[in-house]
Amino acid sequence: MSNIGNLKRTDTSLVIPTRLAASLLAALILCILLVSFRPFQPASTAIAGGGGDVVNQLGFGALGGISILAMILFANPQRLWALLSPMWIVMFGFLFLSTMVAVDPGAAQRAVIFTVIGVLCVIAVLSLPPDMDGFSLALVIAATAVLALSYIGLVIFPDLAKHTASEIESEHAGLWRGIFAHKNVAGPVMAAFSFGGIYLIRRGWRNSGIAILAFALLFVAHTGSKTSTALVPMVILLVMLPGLFGLRILTALLIAAALAGFFFFTIGTLFFPPTHDLLLQMGADATFTGRTSIWQFGLEKLSETPWRGYGLESFWEAPVVRQAETPYYLDWDVRGIVHAHNGYLDIAIAMGVPALVCAIIVLVLLPLVDYVRTLRKRENIYLSDFFMMCLTFSLMNAFLESFFFRRADPVWLLVVMACFGLRMTARIPLPSRT
Repeated sequence: MSNIGNLKRTDTSLVIPTRLAASLLAALILCILLVSFRPFQPASTAIAGGGGDVVNQLGFGALGGISILAMILFANPQRLWALLSPMWIVMFGFLFLSTMVAVDPGAAQRAVIFTVIGVLCVIAVLSLPPDMDGFSLALVIAATAVLALSYIGLVIFPDLAKHTASEIESEHAGLWRGIFAHKNVAGPVMAAFSFGGIYLIRRGWRNSGIAILAFALLFVAHTGSKTSTALVPMVILLVMLPGLFGLRILTALLIAAALAGFFFFTIGTLFFPPTHDLLLQMGADATFTGRTSIWQFGLEKLSETPWRGYGLESFWEAPVVRQAETPYYLDWDVRGIVHAHNGYLDIAIAMGVPALVCAIIVLVLLPLVDYVRTLRKRENIYLSDFFMMCLTFSLMNAFLESFFFRRADPVWLLVVMACFGLRMTARIPLPSRT
């Protein structure tokens, strides 16, 4: 009898370290995804996303293997099953097909592999923590690591943690970017941490939540990004205000309407001249710092091959752009541009219009449906609100920046986490502490 009692005590003592180990593994994976293996890189590497860096390739390859092994050992099978999405499989089918027409199919296929690895790592972060206390712990550790390194960098490595006048975009001199290669990456990541701070406060993790919220908002303000600074409070109100009254379907409708508005008043100005005229009347920059020229050029080239596009990572660096004669009616030389500064347009250019339709389904429509269908459980509601804020911010920001399907880009990985996280909150109850 005493042996049985000892066995029970041993089993109980093993459970707690195992649960903690799973949460710490999720924290480690999330930290590496956001910090990368080469933090404090020059701004010139922001566009490339580290894809050609051997250290990043080996590191993320190993991280993918660790994530798969960890999921086999620790992940909740029910949660993994809930994360399975047929439409995402279709989306990656389009992604792989786009490599067939790429300028360098081998390089494009490697990019797809690392994109898939990034998605697997995100799935591990969502499925490894045994409960939401474990996920909160992972979030706090990752946010603390990124914020601490970024603020320390401002003091110790100011020329790397801030933009400088010696860079190509010298107008950004003095703006904060922390561990990231560009302020346009730092801004969205810090915005996500501010949403994470709200999530932690709602769960009762007040001290850590308030600290993360405050430091993240301060950093967003110093990135100099007017878009990020304006979007953070807007997104919080869009998601939280109707949600407080249980009007989740109203939240989804408002977000859909806001995204439609962003379309009409950004790239949509090329299709609907009245919106362009309205922006001029309001005294706004109707070119979006030259972006309309890039969009117009991209749309013209897309019209030549709308069904299949130009292949993954094969347009802006290809001869069709590099050797093009810039049309006289464009006020921007597109030959030095490395992406469209519009994520939706870049999807169409790389993979074709059908792939864009599929992307809108998996990145916009399905997450909104999942948000409305979130199980009416405390943990599910809090987590879905957090993910919806992250996703809404990113979807709006994507009208002016490009990060969709960009391998290990932290902004893209946060989008993936939000999409799969919303899918999870709509399908299984999430325990606070099991």
